Amino acid sequence: MKIKAVIFDLDGTITRPFFDFDAIRIEMGLSREDGPILEAMAKMTPQKRAEVQQILDYHEQKAVDESQLNDGAKQTLEQLRNNGMKIGILTRNKTANAVLIAEKHGLKFDSIIDREDGPVKPDGFGVLELCRRFAVKPQETLMVGDYLFDIQCAKAARAIAVLLANHPRADEFAPLADYTVYNIDEILGIIKEKNNE
Repeated sequence: MKIKAVIFDLDGTITRPFFDFDAIRIEMGLSREDGPILEAMAKMTPQKRAEVQQILDYHEQKAVDESQLNDGAKQTLEQLRNNGMKIGILTRNKTANAVLIAEKHGLKFDSIIDREDGPVKPDGFGVLELCRRFAVKPQETLMVGDYLFDIQCAKAARAIAVLLANHPRADEFAPLADYTVYNIDEILGIIKEKNNE
């Protein structure tokens, strides 16, 4: 089945890894046992959630301001566009931040799904919704990300899971992915191979 769309995680995939989630958790008064930040926030009182939302907003804005693209990211997106591929962003961040990163670095995304659009990664919702918007099947779609949740959401939606191995725990996530790449431009070879099958 030919690849018609590519969905990317934003932070750590399009942009270089920036967030220190353990440090952010400590600042929020959370422990590792509290689980991922967004899920922990959902269990908080409205007052506590508002307090930690300010901390999250600060770190997310800093990540935009100091963002740098991963090597080959811009060229890869341009090549995908030249090849007629749809490009989606699936992030646990906010759409506004994805738009700011696109504007800052001269990128173009066809559609963005963020944490306010529905169940977040690792749920398959975002992949399925982007496939619906692009009128493609999950099996015709690559989901590219640097973290476990990216692989899990691809699998949940039955899309093709590609791990960008730049996370300290990449070796742990790699067995779950369909492909592992070390530079984002390697996905062009995967697409070429799949489309010539």
